[in-house]
Amino acid sequence: MITLTESVVGANAGRSRGHNRQVVLGRIRSAERIGRAEIARASGLSTQAVSNIIADLLADGLIVEGGHRAVSRGVPVVQYALNPQGAFAAGIEIRPDAVFGALLNFCGELVVERRRKVSTNDRDGVIAAVRDMQARIFKGAGCDPTRLLGLGIVMPGPFGCTGIEGGASELPIWDDTPPEVWLSERLGQPVLVENDANAAAIAERVSGAAQGLDSYGFLYFGVGLGLGMVHRGRLQAGAYGNAGEIGTLQVPCDGKLVMLEDVVSRRSLSEALRASGAATQDVGDLARLYEAGDPALHRWLERTVEPLSAAISIVENLFDPQTIILGGAMPDNILDHMTETIRLASRSVSNRAARQMPRLMRGASGRMTATLGAAALVVNHAFTPKIAPQPQEL
Repeated sequence: MITLTESVVGANAGRSRGHNRQVVLGRIRSAERIGRAEIARASGLSTQAVSNIIADLLADGLIVEGGHRAVSRGVPVVQYALNPQGAFAAGIEIRPDAVFGALLNFCGELVVERRRKVSTNDRDGVIAAVRDMQARIFKGAGCDPTRLLGLGIVMPGPFGCTGIEGGASELPIWDDTPPEVWLSERLGQPVLVENDANAAAIAERVSGAAQGLDSYGFLYFGVGLGLGMVHRGRLQAGAYGNAGEIGTLQVPCDGKLVMLEDVVSRRSLSEALRASGAATQDVGDLARLYEAGDPALHRWLERTVEPLSAAISIVENLFDPQTIILGGAMPDNILDHMTETIRLASRSVSNRAARQMPRLMRGASGRMTATLGAAALVVNHAFTPKIAPQPQEL
């Protein structure tokens, strides 16, 4: 579960009621079960303001009474909890060769997931695949469509015209139009659009290896390789939403500089296996090849050590994260192999004796992590206030 930092507080006057509603929902989510007075103390809101918001949330079906907590004196205190069926969030991931979909309930728990191959990734093909996937997940869940919080869509970056166009993992059809504008118009509904690595990083914070962490990096294996950076619980997206395009980083490999995702990505692995005559269809095939000791796969793994080690050292020294997580469309056994063989630099700000957790670890959300992240972006929006707290007077 996402835990809001202690600096997230409400405001009793001159501020948005929507902001205070998010604050209250965030406190309930963080505590799982909590009373009105506790929410008021933690948020800085008055007890009356909290009571009014609680009444609205109960009427909207977003929360439920979760029993009573005995106190030393007086009547037992009513506890409140999120209603898992109170709202739902849809997420769709667009890849160059496939579309994935997922539906989460209000507690961020997976309700249904679907995937399908696509034969074309031009605009008409993409919108048809997205519409079909949205229908599939709604039908599979059987939930009330009026309870939908929103739709999140993720895809490989970068977005817009940049100096690093032309990568094999990109979807260049958005070069002249912001994808969120075009998708919203064609689907007839507002959408949240994010790159796949950023969405995957949020998915790990909602229900994966980054639960309880505030600052971390997530290296995402899609078709290419992306980086999602979270600092103080928020994504670091950059001025134009393209921060974290680590796949274009120049790193050493076999005595020369190469582009990172040319040697460390699902695409580069597929090319290596295809050259050896091995046919793979999905993550399960890769897992079986690894367990069988496939020579081409293990040669590829050996070749990733130097460039990936260099990239991780750069991320550590630039961002000083609590940890770096590897995840995405790679099987657990390959990701575990990578975390065990990467050469972590001794000259790194992350090389501290008093560390509370490993510098490098495997993610827990699996190959659907970006898809889950697309829906998690929508859920997270309901709990994360956007108004910064007022500075206290000295």
